[in-house]
Amino acid sequence: MPDVKKRKIAHEAPEHESDAESTSSQESVAQQPNTAETQDEAASTETTPAPKSFKDLGIIDQLCEACETMGYKAPTPIQAESIPLALQGRDLIGLAETGSGKTAAFALPILQALMEKPQSFFGLILAPTRELAFQISKSFESLGSTINVRCAVIVGGMDMVSQSIALGKKPHIIVATPGRLLDHLENTKGFSLRTLKYLVMDEADRLLDMDFGPLLDKILKVLPRERRTFLFSATMSSKVESLQRASLSNPLRVSVSSNKYQTVSTLLQSYLFLPHKHKDIYLVYLLNEFVGQSAIIFSRTVHETQRISFLLRSLGFGAIPLHGQLSQSARLGALGKFRSRSRDILVATDVAARGLDIPSVDVVLNFDLPTDSKTYVHRVGRTARAGKSGVAISFVTQYDVEIWLRIETALGKKLKEYDLEKDEVMVLAERVGEAQRQAIMEMKNFDEKRGTRAKKFGKGKRSRDEMDQEEG
Repeated sequence: MPDVKKRKIAHEAPEHESDAESTSSQESVAQQPNTAETQDEAASTETTPAPKSFKDLGIIDQLCEACETMGYKAPTPIQAESIPLALQGRDLIGLAETGSGKTAAFALPILQALMEKPQSFFGLILAPTRELAFQISKSFESLGSTINVRCAVIVGGMDMVSQSIALGKKPHIIVATPGRLLDHLENTKGFSLRTLKYLVMDEADRLLDMDFGPLLDKILKVLPRERRTFLFSATMSSKVESLQRASLSNPLRVSVSSNKYQTVSTLLQSYLFLPHKHKDIYLVYLLNEFVGQSAIIFSRTVHETQRISFLLRSLGFGAIPLHGQLSQSARLGALGKFRSRSRDILVATDVAARGLDIPSVDVVLNFDLPTDSKTYVHRVGRTARAGKSGVAISFVTQYDVEIWLRIETALGKKLKEYDLEKDEVMVLAERVGEAQRQAIMEMKNFDEKRGTRAKKFGKGKRSRDEMDQEEG
């Protein structure tokens, strides 16, 4: 691909390639992204000055105004690399760290193309979870507010009939989770995506981790071959490589992160080495230290997430839980309260670690360490976003040392221990002990309700309708 460098710095969109060119063999598609990535990076560093505005990337004034309204002052690296190529009509693989602005990187080119040739069912965005789907739709509606873009969110846990009515109104953009979309493709009379122009698979690594692979295969079979496809992922696994070969045509790969465990420079990371039995006391001490700031506390299980929420509420903190056992309306309500700052503490499982747009989080506390380094990076990536600073503190007990050493090895650096006076921490022991007893009582009621629900609905393999609801 010797002409990649020239295409990289061109801002005018050429005519689409012929069908013969766009339907190249899977073998050539599999081989070309690595070559394209190397040459693209050389082009961007050697010949292309850093863009100062979205207009520099080729975005029209109307959409630039929308970016300004949303507070987007300058393109992020993934936007700067992806948007010019997308405007040229190329298929893309975008690899970038969490919080990098990936949504606007694909939304702006799609909206600009929609303005040139308006039609219904213009773009389809596939996302792994319901929350991410709603957030992507919100971004499209905000960026496309001046052109009255119509979006439909098609996810599990919502009424099929009302979704069918929404599809009947022929929206421009559909944002969906794979299971519910396939239900509509198979069962909703008159619904077809034969005229689709753009397909986006966001958080592709998670789509595959959540076992959506067979559903994606079925969806891809009913989509037109003459389309543009964007695949965005935090990591490039062998599964994602296979999906790329099956769905993209002669793609270019854009990567703005040289280390898959990279964290942003504005993030201050540290750890606390503490006895396991005193975790609650240290947590309360830290929340008092960061009083008035927004915080996400990550726990490993639904039970612990709920218990911590009860504990903190009994101590007067504005804590709200977010986990996969909550109803869809309760989860959206929790996010809404946290975003609006009516609650300043979100206690969450890893359902909140990726994909959710919570623009201003000051502190991330890893109450329970994640079992792998990738999840750690996604968790701490909830703060220090879009150039802002942030703090991440991880609790390391006597049982977590090996896990923590693996995380530090993956990060490529030793993190500092958080400095505090342990005698001051233990002053809170009696008060926290009372709150723990209160939380135990509330947890009994919570567990009884969960047990009743499990008996009512039974156990077993999740249905399509449940696949986009994370169990964590």
